[in-house]
Amino acid sequence: MTIYEDARSGKITDEMKKIAEVEGVEPEFVRRGLAKGRIVLLRNVLRADKVKVVAVGEGMRTKVNANIGTSNTLIDLNMEIEKARIAKKYGADTVMDLSTGGNLDVIRREIMKAAEPLPLGTVPIYQAFMDVTMKRGAGLYMTEDDILNTIEKHLKDGVDFMTLHAALTKELASRAVRSERAEPIVSRGGSILAAWMLEHDKENPLYEHFDYVLEMFKEYDAVISLGDSLRPGALEDAHDEYHLSELMVNARLVKRAREHGVQVMLEGPGHVPLDRVVADVKLAKRLTDGAPYYILGPLVTDIAAGYDHIAGAIGGALAAAHGADFLCYVTPAEHLNLPNPEQVREGIIAFRIAAHAADIVKYPDRAMKVDIEMGRCRGRLDWECMLSLAIDPEKAREIRNQYGPTPLKSCNMCGSLCVFLLLDKWRRATRAPSPEDARPTTSTP
Repeated sequence: MTIYEDARSGKITDEMKKIAEVEGVEPEFVRRGLAKGRIVLLRNVLRADKVKVVAVGEGMRTKVNANIGTSNTLIDLNMEIEKARIAKKYGADTVMDLSTGGNLDVIRREIMKAAEPLPLGTVPIYQAFMDVTMKRGAGLYMTEDDILNTIEKHLKDGVDFMTLHAALTKELASRAVRSERAEPIVSRGGSILAAWMLEHDKENPLYEHFDYVLEMFKEYDAVISLGDSLRPGALEDAHDEYHLSELMVNARLVKRAREHGVQVMLEGPGHVPLDRVVADVKLAKRLTDGAPYYILGPLVTDIAAGYDHIAGAIGGALAAAHGADFLCYVTPAEHLNLPNPEQVREGIIAFRIAAHAADIVKYPDRAMKVDIEMGRCRGRLDWECMLSLAIDPEKAREIRNQYGPTPLKSCNMCGSLCVFLLLDKWRRATRAPSPEDARPTTSTP
């Protein structure tokens, strides 16, 4: 039985107990969420003993994914392995291998190994297309079997979750490509499938054979992430008829997956104006009866090139605070280039901040403990405590020391005018003694 089926039968498994322990909730809460399909566990049964517990959904801490992988113009496996290690070091919850260049089987397995114990996600249509390009001269020569067999290969390798663009029907693809959208289809996987359907005048194999896909995922108890092929890649396309039409198809596929006992989550946009981010989350949740919502950003402006990690983190924080469950990071290289390792780090940190800010709203009792501690450390001017609690301690320490040793216990911003130094005499007189009081202080004029 899958974990979803166990939960529906009323059984609390060891995995559910682990989720509860990690998340700080009761096992019965986890069981109910899994049974309703509002929580998923990102793991393939083949790697259950190698992957850390990462649950996504209602009542779970907001998770952050880091996309890495080669392109077909820049193939550097060592750099991608370094990115996987950075993802682990700086707190990503999952990694997705989006590679399109080089030996994709070798690259996927090496990234999986480097990223452990983080769950690994993939987009198998990329490999199906690129493998056929190498073998037959053009990716459009793919067959339905090529696509389905690639999915099975990834499952057999232990991939924990996969983006499948199953809701992009031939009719929707045809209309979108010929539409007046600013950017008709910005999803790489969606555009591959759209081109294939239009070239062969055939339906999307992932949609047409969705029941077979469900059988494969059920065997490995892995998670389907339903792709958002027609997500807006520009603000003016947000929530247009194509975006919403695909969402409706995806909602029906969520229901079918649940009926088959398969874990499933929904992917979302994209580029969305700030005032529509909350509505987007509420609509997706309403149509899918609370399926875990995995979103790219969303980016709230189109003009932040070079700083899209900030534009995305703004949208991501707002979305997650109102119910989105899983943030796919964006790096400063978005729309410009393949990210380098430092840009991967920047993207991870930006989205971890967004996720934590959202969790303070959703679960203040759980999430705010570290913020309360940080505030008290600042009030004591306890720099080691502050640096240790920072989301990126290395960066915080680097900035703290950027002008060399500070002459006072304060920093170079305020110096002797630091509020905590100015008021220290009176604060000491009115508060209970603490270990900090025993430390020498610097007097101020």
